[in-house]
Amino acid sequence: MPVDHYENFPVASLLLPSRLREPVEAIYAFARSADDVADEGDAAPVARLARLHDYRLALEACARGAAVTDASLAPMFARLGRAIRAHKLPVQRLRDLLDAFVQDVGKTRYRDFAELRDYCRRSADPVGRLLLCLYAAETPENLRRSDAICTSLQLINFCQDVAIDWQKQRIYLPQDDMARFGVSADDIAAGRCDERWRALMGFELGRARAMMVDGAPLARALPGRIGWELRLIVLGGLRIIEAIETANYDVFRHRPVLGKHDWLRLGWRALNYRKIA
Repeated sequence: MPVDHYENFPVASLLLPSRLREPVEAIYAFARSADDVADEGDAAPVARLARLHDYRLALEACARGAAVTDASLAPMFARLGRAIRAHKLPVQRLRDLLDAFVQDVGKTRYRDFAELRDYCRRSADPVGRLLLCLYAAETPENLRRSDAICTSLQLINFCQDVAIDWQKQRIYLPQDDMARFGVSADDIAAGRCDERWRALMGFELGRARAMMVDGAPLARALPGRIGWELRLIVLGGLRIIEAIETANYDVFRHRPVLGKHDWLRLGWRALNYRKIA
């Protein structure tokens, strides 16, 4: 799937059955576009919120099969509406994503992990749950494992993008964890990678890794190509953790990305998935 943003993880790749690529791309286009409204460019917060309200109105219209009156949004939401109706997608999951994007406009700090986890529940977990709906695999245990994987990926991204998020004056590391390890916003602004910072990052990534390993058996539970796609997603997340650790947690000067050699390595690890999950 051609996208305008760098992605660590495959999106609607050739591993997915062809019948699922269209709805996956429709979900992704909606989420990516709405996320950009909240994050990209230099629009004022009030303009971002107004545009996200337009998205909310369009979502409700397409969900009930009505026409979307905003011409600039109509094609994207017509496509999403077809996916909702064809696959009986739970619209509340899409509403949850919009709620998270609205929150991003105004909220820049998270008091503790519980508060951050609630954000991930709306910003990350709905994607996995929508995919499980497409796969007709929404068992309680599958949903729990999917949430663990999705939140882990989000937490890894927060660690990977500390410097990028700071440019928007956002910090997605729990404030009580920062205080416990003696790290302040001034340290992030200065790009200070000392023992305190490394201890904090080690703790945050350790939590993300534990959640990923907890959710990883889902890739064995899902059949065929879908399971292989998820193996690469899980392994991609774990590989980013490795890369951050290899850089001695200095994400200010060494933002890790996955290159061609990484994907070759991940392909081999996917063949031996039972050994790591």
